[in-house]
Amino acid sequence: MAIRKIPKEVEQMFDKYVTNFTRRLKKDAALTMLEKEFNLSEEEADIIFGVFDKDQNNELSLWEFNQFYNTIGGDAHTYLAMFNELQKDHSGFVDIGRLWDVIKDMKTGQGNSLEEKEVEMFIKSTAGPEKQIDLPKFINLLCRIKMFRGGVEPHQSRNQQVAH
Repeated sequence: MAIRKIPKEVEQMFDKYVTNFTRRLKKDAALTMLEKEFNLSEEEADIIFGVFDKDQNNELSLWEFNQFYNTIGGDAHTYLAMFNELQKDHSGFVDIGRLWDVIKDMKTGQGNSLEEKEVEMFIKSTAGPEKQIDLPKFINLLCRIKMFRGGVEPHQSRNQQVAH
């Protein structure tokens, strides 16, 4: 797997909040950055932090921030509003039927439409045995869809797809 270079704008934004040379932000600094740079509320920033602090060490590394920035960064408000619209009676969980309708029309980061079996896979794997999707799971779901390459088209070999 090729290592991708972190875009300069991501580094510059992150580095404004770094106080040492480790390129890790303690939770307080990371929350401040998310609130100021992405105009998130304290609660929204805390949820986003929880989703992207992948190693659960209470710090946001440059790599983790890059994942956030490249998957939902500028669209964070759109995704939060989408969650609120899909919520079932302000329960804190999305209505799965309504979510299905939204996801089936989404495109992956590659611009591909999702097949019905892929929509089902995303929803089932996200909802888990509880069959519920809260805000952190919802954000994770949208990130996974954005990163998803999709199946190989019948006329393409696996090597041709990877080359794209």
